[in-house]
Amino acid sequence: MPPNRTRLRRTAVIGTALALLLAIVGYRVFDSGRHTIPGVALPGCQAGTGVSAISMDTDQAAIAATIAGVAARHQLPVQAVTIAYAAALQESQLHNLGYGDRDSVGVFQQRPSQGWGTKSELENPVYATTKFFAALVRVHGYTTMGVEEAAQAVQHSGDGSAYAQWDSVATQLARYFTGASPHGVSCWYVPPAQPDLANVGRNLTETFGPQGAKGILVTVTTTRSEKKKPGVAVVHAQRDAAWTVAGWLVANAQEYGLREVRYAGYDWLAADGSMGWQRVPAPSAKTNPPRGSIVAG
Repeated sequence: MPPNRTRLRRTAVIGTALALLLAIVGYRVFDSGRHTIPGVALPGCQAGTGVSAISMDTDQAAIAATIAGVAARHQLPVQAVTIAYAAALQESQLHNLGYGDRDSVGVFQQRPSQGWGTKSELENPVYATTKFFAALVRVHGYTTMGVEEAAQAVQHSGDGSAYAQWDSVATQLARYFTGASPHGVSCWYVPPAQPDLANVGRNLTETFGPQGAKGILVTVTTTRSEKKKPGVAVVHAQRDAAWTVAGWLVANAQEYGLREVRYAGYDWLAADGSMGWQRVPAPSAKTNPPRGSIVAG
């Protein structure tokens, strides 16, 4: 993106202060601006657990999960996800912006006038991420260079050094959202009575690619809801990407009304998501999904 020194300077100042705050509180919060009403639990998400957990809003978590999902689809390494997170944190704080410097839009603030795509396309995080990675893989040696250097090679920002401040946070997020550190993504909100399973399947394939034996998603099937029991989606995913898929389901739970996700002997519940994933006390056919599958509903 061509530089805009005013925007970059303002972003760098905000980002630097925010990075300092993260260091002080153990990376627990990197985006605020919301007011908490005493006694009311607002929806939220976090990557990791305990004092080192990184707090996020639900939009940030959904976009982070999308970036990890697109990387899995194209079989990219964890370092590619780290670089993408550093760029997205600097450019938009992991938000899908409909505005920016000149005609910049989206998570990476890509510009239609510079050949990245149309405004509508770039406001789709899957498309924007796909374009980012397509440019990244053309950077020779990107996996061994500094995060800020690799991000700058894609973004062509006025101050590429600004990406460096997100190196540590981006590295941690990449481990959780890619499943390198499993069952690390959790969210919480009050779910509705019935989940939107049709759109779960549709948007899983938009992010991870078509279903098939060679794809990330081998099969995605749904069961119909009953009078007193909501339906579920059963996702059979490739083992090395299954926690990435499970993290995507949790990060997008509020969007699709999911109240529970189960995988590999662990259970996440929207009602107590701040507690993180919990190991199922007594694994059985009733409480665990079929071997190698993720159950969401």
